[in-house]
Amino acid sequence: MNPTVLIAPSGFKESLLPWQAAQAMARGVQQAWPEARVLQLPLVDGGEGFAEGLARATGGGVEPVQVCGPVGQRLAAHLGWLGPASGRSRTAVVEVAAAAGLRWVPQDRRNPLHTTSRGVGELIRAALDLGAERILLGCGDSGINDGGAGMVQALGARLTDADGHDIGPGAEGLLQLDRIDLTGLDPRLQRVPIHAAVNPGNRLLGPRGVARVHGPQKGASAEQVERLEQALQRLADQVLRATGVDVASVPGAGASGGLGAGLHGLLGGVLCPRYQVVLQHLDLDGLLDRCDLVITGEGQLDDQTPNGKVPAEVARRAKQRGLPVLAVAGAIGPGAASTLACGIDAYLSAVRHPCDGQEALDHAERWLTDATEQALRLVGIGLGLGQRLAATKKGQSVKTAPDVVVPERGIEPPTFSLRMSCSTD
Repeated sequence: MNPTVLIAPSGFKESLLPWQAAQAMARGVQQAWPEARVLQLPLVDGGEGFAEGLARATGGGVEPVQVCGPVGQRLAAHLGWLGPASGRSRTAVVEVAAAAGLRWVPQDRRNPLHTTSRGVGELIRAALDLGAERILLGCGDSGINDGGAGMVQALGARLTDADGHDIGPGAEGLLQLDRIDLTGLDPRLQRVPIHAAVNPGNRLLGPRGVARVHGPQKGASAEQVERLEQALQRLADQVLRATGVDVASVPGAGASGGLGAGLHGLLGGVLCPRYQVVLQHLDLDGLLDRCDLVITGEGQLDDQTPNGKVPAEVARRAKQRGLPVLAVAGAIGPGAASTLACGIDAYLSAVRHPCDGQEALDHAERWLTDATEQALRLVGIGLGLGQRLAATKKGQSVKTAPDVVVPERGIEPPTFSLRMSCSTD
Protein backbone atom coordinates (compact mmCIF):
# COMPACT_ATOMS: atom_id res chain seq x y z
CA MET A 1 0.00 0.00 0.00
CA ASN A 2 1.44 3.40 -0.97
CA PRO A 3 1.50 6.15 1.68
CA THR A 4 -0.88 9.10 1.56
CA VAL A 5 0.73 12.42 2.48
CA LEU A 6 -1.32 15.48 3.44
CA ILE A 7 0.38 18.81 2.79
CA ALA A 8 -1.25 21.57 4.85
CA PRO A 9 0.90 24.70 5.17
CA SER A 10 0.05 28.32 5.75
CA GLY A 11 1.59 31.01 3.58
CA PHE A 12 5.21 32.08 3.96
CA LYS A 13 4.86 35.76 4.81
CA GLU A 14 6.05 38.19 2.10
CA SER A 15 7.09 35.22 -0.03
CA LEU A 16 4.68 32.37 -0.89
CA LEU A 17 0.91 32.26 -0.65
CA PRO A 18 -0.51 29.09 0.97
CA TRP A 19 -1.28 27.30 -2.32
CA GLN A 20 2.16 28.20 -3.71
CA ALA A 21 3.80 26.71 -0.61
CA ALA A 22 1.63 23.58 -0.86
CA GLN A 23 2.53 23.06 -4.53
CA ALA A 24 6.25 23.49 -3.80
CA MET A 25 6.05 20.92 -0.98
CA ALA A 26 4.05 18.53 -3.17
CA ARG A 27 6.80 18.55 -5.78
CA GLY A 28 9.32 17.65 -3.09
CA VAL A 29 7.20 14.73 -1.89
CA GLN A 30 6.82 13.35 -5.41
CA GLN A 31 10.55 13.67 -6.09
CA ALA A 32 11.30 11.58 -3.00
CA TRP A 33 8.29 9.23 -3.05
CA PRO A 34 6.90 9.11 -6.62
CA GLU A 35 4.27 6.50 -5.75
CA ALA A 36 2.88 8.40 -2.76
CA ARG A 37 -0.61 9.83 -2.96
CA VAL A 38 -0.41 13.57 -2.27
CA LEU A 39 -3.32 15.58 -0.86
CA GLN A 40 -2.99 19.36 -0.69
CA LEU A 41 -4.90 21.63 1.64
CA PRO A 42 -3.42 25.15 1.65
CA LEU A 43 -4.59 26.76 4.88
CA VAL A 44 -5.37 30.39 5.60
CA ASP A 45 -5.49 31.78 9.11
CA GLY A 46 -6.80 35.26 8.38
CA GLY A 47 -3.56 36.65 6.97
CA GLU A 48 -2.18 36.73 3.43
CA GLY A 49 -4.28 34.65 1.07
CA PHE A 50 -7.40 34.62 3.27
CA ALA A 51 -9.75 36.17 0.72
CA GLU A 52 -8.48 34.27 -2.30
CA GLY A 53 -8.12 31.03 -0.33
CA LEU A 54 -11.74 30.96 0.82
CA ALA A 55 -12.94 32.07 -2.61
CA ARG A 56 -10.99 29.23 -4.26
CA ALA A 57 -12.25 26.67 -1.76
CA THR A 58 -15.91 27.52 -2.34
CA GLY A 59 -15.90 28.18 -6.08
CA GLY A 60 -16.13 31.93 -5.62
CA GLY A 61 -14.13 34.78 -7.09
CA VAL A 62 -11.83 37.70 -6.33
CA GLU A 63 -12.48 41.34 -7.21
CA PRO A 64 -9.77 44.03 -7.50
CA VAL A 65 -10.26 47.22 -5.47
CA GLN A 66 -8.09 50.33 -5.31
CA VAL A 67 -7.51 51.48 -1.72
CA CYS A 68 -5.25 53.56 0.48
CA GLY A 69 -2.21 51.54 1.55
CA PRO A 70 -0.67 51.47 5.02
CA VAL A 71 1.69 54.38 4.31
CA GLY A 72 -0.84 56.37 2.30
CA GLN A 73 0.04 55.00 -1.15
CA ARG A 74 -2.59 53.96 -3.67
CA LEU A 75 -2.73 50.19 -3.62
CA ALA A 76 -4.22 47.51 -5.89
CA ALA A 77 -5.94 45.36 -3.27
CA HIS A 78 -8.79 42.86 -3.60
CA LEU A 79 -11.75 41.30 -1.86
CA GLY A 80 -13.19 37.83 -2.30
CA TRP A 81 -16.67 36.36 -2.62
CA LEU A 82 -17.67 32.99 -1.24
CA GLY A 83 -19.00 30.70 -3.94
CA PRO A 84 -22.00 28.38 -4.08
CA ALA A 85 -20.21 25.63 -2.13
CA SER A 86 -20.28 27.87 0.96
CA GLY A 87 -24.07 27.78 1.22
CA ARG A 88 -23.96 31.51 1.92
CA SER A 89 -25.51 34.21 -0.20
CA ARG A 90 -23.45 37.27 -1.14
CA THR A 91 -20.70 36.90 1.46
CA ALA A 92 -17.69 39.15 0.92
CA VAL A 93 -14.28 38.16 2.25
CA VAL A 94 -12.09 41.07 3.28
CA GLU A 95 -8.43 40.52 4.11
CA VAL A 96 -6.62 43.05 6.30
CA ALA A 97 -3.29 42.07 4.75
CA ALA A 98 -4.54 42.94 1.25
CA ALA A 99 -4.90 46.60 2.21
CA ALA A 100 -2.64 47.00 5.25
CA GLY A 101 -0.23 44.09 5.19
CA LEU A 102 3.37 44.36 6.30
CA ARG A 103 4.46 43.53 2.75
CA TRP A 104 3.05 46.93 1.66
CA VAL A 105 5.22 48.87 4.12
CA PRO A 106 8.64 49.66 2.58
CA GLN A 107 11.58 48.61 4.71
CA ASP A 108 12.67 52.21 5.27
CA ARG A 109 9.16 53.21 6.48
CA ARG A 110 8.46 50.44 8.97
CA ASN A 111 7.25 52.52 11.89
CA PRO A 112 3.82 51.34 13.11
CA LEU A 113 3.24 54.70 14.78
CA HIS A 114 2.52 56.04 11.28
CA THR A 115 0.80 53.22 9.36
CA THR A 116 -2.95 53.27 8.84
CA SER A 117 -5.83 50.79 8.46
CA ARG A 118 -7.79 53.19 6.27
CA GLY A 119 -7.61 50.83 3.29
CA VAL A 120 -9.38 48.11 5.27
CA GLY A 121 -12.34 50.44 5.77
CA GLU A 122 -12.31 51.19 2.06
CA LEU A 123 -12.45 47.46 1.29
CA ILE A 124 -15.43 47.08 3.62
CA ARG A 125 -17.15 50.02 1.96
CA ALA A 126 -16.47 48.51 -1.48
CA ALA A 127 -18.04 45.23 -0.32
CA LEU A 128 -21.13 47.14 0.83
CA ASP A 129 -21.29 49.00 -2.49
CA LEU A 130 -21.19 45.67 -4.33
CA GLY A 131 -24.14 44.30 -2.38
CA ALA A 132 -22.54 42.26 0.39
CA GLU A 133 -25.07 40.79 2.80
CA ARG A 134 -22.40 39.43 5.14
CA ILE A 135 -18.67 40.16 5.53
CA LEU A 136 -15.91 37.85 6.72
CA LEU A 137 -12.82 39.78 7.78
CA GLY A 138 -9.45 38.05 8.02
CA CYS A 139 -6.99 39.49 10.53
CA GLY A 140 -3.29 38.69 10.23
CA ASP A 141 0.05 39.65 8.64
CA SER A 142 -0.66 43.36 9.14
CA GLY A 143 1.77 46.24 9.19
CA ILE A 144 -0.45 48.50 11.30
CA ASN A 145 -1.00 49.34 14.96
CA ASP A 146 -3.73 51.99 14.89
CA GLY A 147 -6.50 50.03 16.60
CA GLY A 148 -8.63 50.19 13.47
CA ALA A 149 -8.85 53.98 13.68
CA GLY A 150 -8.24 54.50 9.97
CA MET A 151 -10.77 51.79 9.16
CA VAL A 152 -13.61 53.40 11.11
CA GLN A 153 -12.73 56.86 9.78
CA ALA A 154 -13.05 55.52 6.23
CA LEU A 155 -16.52 54.26 7.15
CA GLY A 156 -17.73 57.61 8.40
CA ALA A 157 -16.80 57.82 12.09
CA ARG A 158 -15.08 60.94 13.42
CA LEU A 159 -12.14 60.62 15.79
CA THR A 160 -11.17 64.06 17.04
CA ASP A 161 -8.65 65.75 19.30
CA ALA A 162 -9.37 68.18 22.14
CA ASP A 163 -9.84 71.01 19.63
CA GLY A 164 -12.38 69.09 17.57
CA HIS A 165 -10.02 68.39 14.68
CA ASP A 166 -9.78 64.97 13.06
CA ILE A 167 -6.78 63.08 14.39
CA GLY A 168 -3.99 62.14 12.04
CA PRO A 169 -3.26 58.65 10.71
CA GLY A 170 -1.68 55.86 12.68
CA ALA A 171 -1.06 55.27 16.36
CA GLU A 172 0.58 58.70 16.55
CA GLY A 173 -2.82 60.21 15.85
CA LEU A 174 -4.47 58.03 18.50
CA LEU A 175 -2.28 59.66 21.13
CA GLN A 176 -4.33 62.85 20.51
CA LEU A 177 -7.75 61.14 20.56
CA ASP A 178 -10.26 62.96 22.76
CA ARG A 179 -13.67 62.03 21.34
CA ILE A 180 -15.35 59.44 19.11
CA ASP A 181 -18.45 60.40 17.10
CA LEU A 182 -20.24 57.49 15.40
CA THR A 183 -23.24 59.40 14.05
CA GLY A 184 -21.77 59.49 10.54
CA LEU A 185 -21.07 55.76 10.26
CA ASP A 186 -22.29 54.10 7.06
CA PRO A 187 -25.87 53.01 7.94
CA ARG A 188 -25.48 49.77 5.98
CA LEU A 189 -23.26 48.49 8.80
CA GLN A 190 -26.41 48.20 10.92
CA ARG A 191 -27.79 45.41 8.73
CA VAL A 192 -24.66 43.72 7.31
CA PRO A 193 -22.94 41.57 9.95
CA ILE A 194 -19.15 41.43 10.08
CA HIS A 195 -17.46 38.33 11.49
CA ALA A 196 -13.70 38.57 11.93
CA ALA A 197 -11.34 35.60 12.01
CA VAL A 198 -8.88 36.39 14.80
CA ASN A 199 -6.46 34.69 17.12
CA PRO A 200 -8.29 34.90 20.48
CA GLY A 201 -4.90 35.06 22.21
CA ASN A 202 -4.12 38.44 20.65
CA ARG A 203 -4.66 40.83 23.54
CA LEU A 204 -4.94 44.57 23.14
CA LEU A 205 -2.90 45.73 26.13
CA GLY A 206 -0.39 44.58 28.71
CA PRO A 207 2.81 42.50 28.70
CA ARG A 208 1.32 40.15 26.09
CA GLY A 209 -0.51 42.90 24.26
CA VAL A 210 -0.19 43.49 20.54
CA ALA A 211 2.20 46.45 20.80
CA ARG A 212 4.76 44.54 22.84
CA VAL A 213 4.42 41.19 21.05
CA HIS A 214 4.12 42.33 17.45
CA GLY A 215 5.33 45.95 17.45
CA PRO A 216 9.02 45.02 17.07
CA GLN A 217 8.17 42.71 14.15
CA LYS A 218 6.65 45.73 12.41
CA GLY A 219 9.73 47.88 12.94
CA ALA A 220 9.03 49.55 16.31
CA SER A 221 11.89 50.41 18.64
CA ALA A 222 11.57 49.84 22.39
CA GLU A 223 10.57 53.49 22.87
CA GLN A 224 8.03 53.31 20.04
CA VAL A 225 6.52 50.15 21.55
CA GLU A 226 5.67 52.11 24.70
CA ARG A 227 4.03 54.85 22.63
CA LEU A 228 2.02 52.22 20.75
CA GLU A 229 0.83 50.83 24.07
CA GLN A 230 -0.20 54.31 25.23
CA ALA A 231 -2.06 54.91 21.97
CA LEU A 232 -4.06 51.69 22.26
CA GLN A 233 -4.81 52.41 25.93
CA ARG A 234 -6.19 55.80 24.90
CA LEU A 235 -8.32 54.15 22.21
CA ALA A 236 -9.69 51.62 24.71
CA ASP A 237 -10.58 54.42 27.15
CA GLN A 238 -12.40 56.42 24.47
CA VAL A 239 -14.25 53.39 23.08
CA LEU A 240 -15.48 52.62 26.60
CA ARG A 241 -16.58 56.22 27.03
CA ALA A 242 -18.38 56.35 23.65
CA THR A 243 -20.00 52.91 23.57
CA GLY A 244 -19.70 51.30 27.00
CA VAL A 245 -17.71 48.41 25.46
CA ASP A 246 -14.55 47.46 27.35
CA VAL A 247 -12.41 46.28 24.43
CA ALA A 248 -9.35 45.96 26.67
CA SER A 249 -10.77 42.72 28.06
CA VAL A 250 -12.08 41.19 24.81
CA PRO A 251 -10.17 38.14 23.49
CA GLY A 252 -8.81 38.87 20.02
CA ALA A 253 -9.11 42.65 20.35
CA GLY A 254 -5.39 42.94 19.64
CA ALA A 255 -5.74 41.31 16.22
CA SER A 256 -4.05 43.21 13.38
CA GLY A 257 -2.52 45.91 15.53
CA GLY A 258 -5.65 46.37 17.62
CA LEU A 259 -7.98 46.53 14.61
CA GLY A 260 -10.06 43.88 16.38
CA ALA A 261 -10.78 46.44 19.11
CA GLY A 262 -12.03 49.06 16.68
CA LEU A 263 -14.06 46.52 14.74
CA HIS A 264 -15.78 45.09 17.81
CA GLY A 265 -16.13 48.23 19.89
CA LEU A 266 -17.07 50.75 17.18
CA LEU A 267 -18.56 48.73 14.30
CA GLY A 268 -20.22 45.93 16.27
CA GLY A 269 -18.16 43.24 14.55
CA VAL A 270 -18.03 39.74 16.05
CA LEU A 271 -14.55 38.40 16.83
CA CYS A 272 -14.42 34.65 16.10
CA PRO A 273 -11.61 32.13 16.63
CA ARG A 274 -9.90 31.97 13.26
CA TYR A 275 -10.23 28.24 12.72
CA GLN A 276 -13.92 28.35 13.60
CA VAL A 277 -14.30 30.53 10.51
CA VAL A 278 -11.78 28.91 8.18
CA LEU A 279 -12.64 25.27 8.80
CA GLN A 280 -16.28 25.83 7.91
CA HIS A 281 -14.96 25.92 4.34
CA LEU A 282 -11.82 23.72 4.37
CA ASP A 283 -12.15 20.04 5.25
CA LEU A 284 -8.96 19.56 7.29
CA ASP A 285 -10.41 16.88 9.56
CA GLY A 286 -11.72 14.86 6.64
CA LEU A 287 -8.34 14.83 4.93
CA LEU A 288 -6.53 13.93 8.14
CA ASP A 289 -8.72 10.85 8.36
CA ARG A 290 -7.38 9.72 4.98
CA CYS A 291 -3.62 10.24 5.34
CA ASP A 292 -0.56 8.52 6.82
CA LEU A 293 1.81 11.49 7.17
CA VAL A 294 1.22 15.22 7.57
CA ILE A 295 3.54 17.97 6.34
CA THR A 296 2.87 21.54 7.40
CA GLY A 297 4.88 24.75 7.49
CA GLU A 298 5.06 28.53 7.68
CA GLY A 299 7.49 31.36 7.08
CA GLN A 300 9.13 31.15 10.50
CA LEU A 301 8.62 28.46 13.10
CA ASP A 302 9.25 29.92 16.57
CA ASP A 303 7.79 30.46 20.04
CA GLN A 304 4.78 32.25 18.50
CA THR A 305 3.76 29.19 16.47
CA PRO A 306 1.94 27.46 19.37
CA ASN A 307 -0.21 30.58 19.83
CA GLY A 308 -2.81 29.64 17.24
CA LYS A 309 -0.74 29.49 14.06
CA VAL A 310 -1.46 26.99 11.29
CA PRO A 311 1.30 24.42 11.98
CA ALA A 312 0.23 24.13 15.63
CA GLU A 313 -3.46 23.71 14.75
CA VAL A 314 -2.67 21.12 12.08
CA ALA A 315 -0.40 19.21 14.47
CA ARG A 316 -2.97 19.29 17.28
CA ARG A 317 -5.65 17.78 15.07
CA ALA A 318 -3.24 15.26 13.54
CA LYS A 319 -2.16 14.03 16.95
CA GLN A 320 -5.79 13.31 17.85
CA ARG A 321 -5.50 10.67 15.12
CA GLY A 322 -2.01 9.47 16.03
CA LEU A 323 -0.46 10.83 12.81
CA PRO A 324 3.22 11.82 12.45
CA VAL A 325 3.75 15.51 11.66
CA LEU A 326 6.69 17.15 9.89
CA ALA A 327 7.08 20.94 9.65
CA VAL A 328 9.17 22.65 6.98
CA ALA A 329 9.65 26.37 7.63
CA GLY A 330 11.34 29.22 5.87
CA ALA A 331 13.31 29.91 9.04
CA ILE A 332 13.66 28.42 12.51
CA GLY A 333 13.35 31.14 15.13
CA PRO A 334 13.80 31.37 18.90
CA GLY A 335 11.74 28.89 20.88
CA ALA A 336 10.92 26.64 17.93
CA ALA A 337 11.34 23.60 20.18
CA SER A 338 8.10 24.61 21.90
CA THR A 339 6.25 23.38 18.82
CA LEU A 340 7.16 19.79 19.70
CA ALA A 341 4.68 19.95 22.56
CA CYS A 342 1.96 20.91 20.03
CA GLY A 343 2.36 17.65 18.15
CA ILE A 344 5.04 18.49 15.59
CA ASP A 345 7.45 15.54 15.58
CA ALA A 346 10.30 17.16 13.65
CA TYR A 347 11.01 20.47 11.94
CA LEU A 348 13.61 21.91 9.61
CA SER A 349 14.39 25.07 7.69
CA ALA A 350 14.17 25.35 3.92
CA VAL A 351 17.10 27.78 3.86
CA ARG A 352 20.04 25.80 2.50
CA HIS A 353 22.94 28.08 3.49
CA PRO A 354 23.62 31.29 5.43
CA CYS A 355 22.16 34.19 3.44
CA ASP A 356 20.35 37.47 3.74
CA GLY A 357 16.57 37.64 3.88
CA GLN A 358 16.17 38.75 0.28
CA GLU A 359 18.04 35.76 -1.11
CA ALA A 360 15.81 33.45 0.93
CA LEU A 361 12.70 35.17 -0.42
CA ASP A 362 13.98 35.02 -4.00
CA HIS A 363 14.58 31.25 -3.81
CA ALA A 364 11.74 30.33 -1.45
CA GLU A 365 9.77 28.11 -3.81
CA ARG A 366 12.70 26.01 -5.05
CA TRP A 367 14.31 25.72 -1.63
CA LEU A 368 11.01 24.63 -0.10
CA THR A 369 10.70 21.88 -2.71
CA ASP A 370 14.26 20.71 -2.08
CA ALA A 371 13.90 20.76 1.72
CA THR A 372 10.69 18.73 1.54
CA GLU A 373 12.32 16.20 -0.75
CA GLN A 374 15.30 15.76 1.61
CA ALA A 375 13.00 15.48 4.63
CA LEU A 376 11.04 12.67 2.95
CA ARG A 377 14.27 10.89 2.03
CA LEU A 378 15.24 10.97 5.71
CA VAL A 379 11.82 9.57 6.60
CA GLY A 380 12.45 6.83 4.06
CA ILE A 381 15.76 5.96 5.72
CA GLY A 382 13.93 5.68 9.04
CA LEU A 383 11.28 3.42 7.55
CA GLY A 384 13.91 1.20 6.02
CA LEU A 385 15.94 1.02 9.21
CA GLY A 386 12.87 0.21 11.26
CA GLN A 387 11.91 -2.64 8.97
CA ARG A 388 15.47 -3.94 8.89
CA LEU A 389 15.73 -4.00 12.68
CA ALA A 390 12.36 -5.72 13.00
CA ALA A 391 13.32 -8.29 10.39
CA THR A 392 16.71 -8.91 12.02
CA LYS A 393 14.99 -9.76 15.30
CA LYS A 394 12.94 -12.36 13.43
CA GLY A 395 16.00 -13.78 11.67
CA GLN A 396 14.94 -12.41 8.29
CA SER A 397 16.70 -10.16 5.81
CA VAL A 398 15.31 -7.14 4.02
CA LYS A 399 16.72 -4.94 1.30
CA THR A 400 14.42 -1.99 0.90
CA ALA A 401 11.82 -0.06 2.83
CA PRO A 402 8.20 -0.57 1.78
CA ASP A 403 6.57 2.02 -0.43
CA VAL A 404 9.70 4.20 -0.57
CA VAL A 405 11.01 4.39 -4.13
CA VAL A 406 14.14 6.19 -5.30
CA PRO A 407 12.96 8.07 -8.39
CA GLU A 408 14.62 8.21 -11.77
CA ARG A 409 15.43 11.79 -12.64
CA GLY A 410 13.39 13.25 -15.43
CA ILE A 411 10.09 11.53 -14.57
CA GLU A 412 6.95 13.36 -15.52
CA PRO A 413 5.46 15.26 -12.56
CA PRO A 414 2.27 13.66 -11.26
CA THR A 415 -1.13 15.23 -11.05
CA PHE A 416 -1.69 16.19 -7.45
CA SER A 417 -4.96 15.45 -5.70
CA LEU A 418 -6.70 18.61 -4.44
CA ARG A 419 -9.83 18.29 -2.33
CA MET A 420 -11.39 21.16 -0.43
CA SER A 421 -14.70 19.97 0.92
CA CYS A 422 -16.98 22.57 2.39
CA SER A 423 -19.63 22.55 5.05
CA THR A 424 -22.19 25.05 6.21
CA ASP A 425 -23.01 26.17 9.69
